[in-house]
Amino acid sequence: MSTATTTKPSTTAAVTAASRPPSEGRIGLRANLRHIGALVRRNALQIKQDPESMFDVLFMPIIFTLLFVFVFGGAISGKGNQGEYVNYVVPGLMAMMGMNIAMGVGTGVNDDFKKGVMDRFRSMPIARSSVLIAKIVVELGRMMVAIAILLTVGFILGLSIKSSVLDLFLAIGLSAVFGASLMWIFILLGLTLKTAQAVQGMAMLVLMPLQFGSSIFAPPTTMPGWLQSFTDYNPLSNLADAARGLINGTPLGNSVWVTLAWSVAITAVTMPVAVRKFRQKT
Repeated sequence: MSTATTTKPSTTAAVTAASRPPSEGRIGLRANLRHIGALVRRNALQIKQDPESMFDVLFMPIIFTLLFVFVFGGAISGKGNQGEYVNYVVPGLMAMMGMNIAMGVGTGVNDDFKKGVMDRFRSMPIARSSVLIAKIVVELGRMMVAIAILLTVGFILGLSIKSSVLDLFLAIGLSAVFGASLMWIFILLGLTLKTAQAVQGMAMLVLMPLQFGSSIFAPPTTMPGWLQSFTDYNPLSNLADAARGLINGTPLGNSVWVTLAWSVAITAVTMPVAVRKFRQKT
């Protein structure tokens, strides 16, 4: 009797340990990459099943390009000179695309918790960070589609590459790096705020001043002095200036390095906090 009593807890403990998912620390790099790939495929299949979720990516570049070129182009470049404004605003809109798409990551994460999707991931032996990284990979793909459409519309309206194709791809890559860093901010908002509507509302409070208080749509020299000071330190201005310089072959100054520094700083601060918050919620 005493032998059975002693053995039973050991057996129960062994079964519990065997059924418990391995900790994230035991998951190797290869397995982590495999998990990310599987989750990317899952998120891509969700888009295939819900094609309406691509409407913002497909139509936002067209609407914004036509709107700003034909509404603001004449006022800024002079009536009949909208072609010059195309080469100014399209590189700036590349920065705007990344920020608007990044907002969708936060609302998506928040919505996944509401639907119980994260409860399924909780029971799986996967790295918690792989769930967030997979979302960022998919959103970067959506961002590339939006930029491709933006450039296509730009070429139709008269956009010309005055440097080289390599510089164009560098501008796209720089926009992707900065956009990925912004996604961690919105993921953190999605994990912190209670509803998707709250995430969207907070995002708009951040987006509007940064977008319109930048050099995306108009040269800062046309703005009041106090707004010029804000524009100079606005990371979106640095990204827009860097993309504009790469595409138009104009001097870059420090805009590329400043944009990369912003990207690294934002990611270094928000990524660990977002991953820790995600682990706590799951």
